[in-house]
Amino acid sequence: MLISCLLLSSCGWLMPAPQLRGNKVDPESMKELVLGTSTKADVTAVIGSPTARDTFDDNTWLYISEVTQPRIGRVLGELNQNVVVLNFDDKGVLKSIGKLDKDAALPSPMIARTTASPGTEASFLQQLLGNIGRFNPTGAGASSGVGGGAPGSGLSGM
Repeated sequence: MLISCLLLSSCGWLMPAPQLRGNKVDPESMKELVLGTSTKADVTAVIGSPTARDTFDDNTWLYISEVTQPRIGRVLGELNQNVVVLNFDDKGVLKSIGKLDKDAALPSPMIARTTASPGTEASFLQQLLGNIGRFNPTGAGASSGVGGGAPGSGLSGM
């Protein structure tokens, strides 16, 4: 019993290391940016291009990073998430710097309703027996052309 507990506890060593995803902004690099002075070109040179830009405002840049680790069934578990938000004015000068973490995320609940689809609702028996007699018997109405094709489109004109 003791040996099996030791073996099971050592399985944690076999887990892959956490992985960094996205564009992690170094806090030391952020100190080089000066509000009201740094431009978009300066920001790109210091911390790189943004992960995303705001959909409706090109003057809002987002640097998104997260640390993930594979869990049971190769499902990624999120260990840490950070978002740095940089806002620029119309002249391209850095106006503000914001930081968001995983706690600032809004939950997105699943909607329980279903979308109605047009048509009839067929029962199991209707689905099972519904195709009986629908298909022509072999040879009746089958086209004589090779490879099918449209009826009456013979190759006699060649």
